[in-house]
Amino acid sequence: MDASAEIEQFFGVYLLYNVNPQFKGRTYIGFTVNPNRRIQQHNKGKHAGGAWRTHGRGPWEMVLIIHGFPNEISALRFEWAWQNPKKSRRLKHLPAKTKKENQFQYRFRIVSAMLNTCPWCRFALTIRWLKQQYVLDFPLEYSPPAHMPIAYGPVRIKKSGTNSKRGKTEPPNEQGDEEDIEFLSLLRRNEKYVRCSVCRERTKDHDTLLKCIHPKCSMLAHIICLSKKFLTNQAGQLIPVDGKCPSCKAVVLWGDLIRAKHGCYQNLEECTSAEEDTEDADWTDQLQSHVT
Repeated sequence: MDASAEIEQFFGVYLLYNVNPQFKGRTYIGFTVNPNRRIQQHNKGKHAGGAWRTHGRGPWEMVLIIHGFPNEISALRFEWAWQNPKKSRRLKHLPAKTKKENQFQYRFRIVSAMLNTCPWCRFALTIRWLKQQYVLDFPLEYSPPAHMPIAYGPVRIKKSGTNSKRGKTEPPNEQGDEEDIEFLSLLRRNEKYVRCSVCRERTKDHDTLLKCIHPKCSMLAHIICLSKKFLTNQAGQLIPVDGKCPSCKAVVLWGDLIRAKHGCYQNLEECTSAEEDTEDADWTDQLQSHVT
């Protein structure tokens, strides 16, 4: 049985480990929207799209990947900081590589610290070990935040319903998205009666709305209203980590609500998709524009 998890809207930063006896132990950090395709490119060389630093030094194994970033830009910033901890203002205080550490251990220590450093500690990230034999324990001082799950096993990228050329989302298919079809149909029939669950104002066609990830909950709210409600107990923050749903009162992760809006239900079933054109879902800018 294939134990791969199917992931949608995938933005990940990965760690490669070299198994070539001549270069064994070397590492490489990179960004990808498709892990399976990317490791093949690295092992085939530059002519296949691999990086020049990995060319001719394979084989490489992709052993760890951090995914769940809200967009490509945030993942690329994470990649750069992981590659350049001494240049990053958030990480330059971390101790340099010690003589007792190999490259792999050092890179893991750095990313462990990053996951506990703002702004990354507030993202709804998943820490995924792709190769069981390389799994390391997190340092006690850098245990991952409680809202970041540790997963094991490979991932597959499943095509989403988004048309990358037009940047529009196609209607749900009849077989896989019955709940979405029913939900959208209900909204169309009762459009003039739909109100935000937070401000109670009637919603409009151009409003950006979020719905609860729990199938039986009918919560629907403006993204700004819900974020402000979640931030009530998170003073000084721009983007919330989690909060109680106004309707069902269940605690939900903000990142899961955003992913759900794009057709991804990470906590309910690991079944989602990735844009090979890496469309930027930058909802952060929208929140910033409403800050007074």
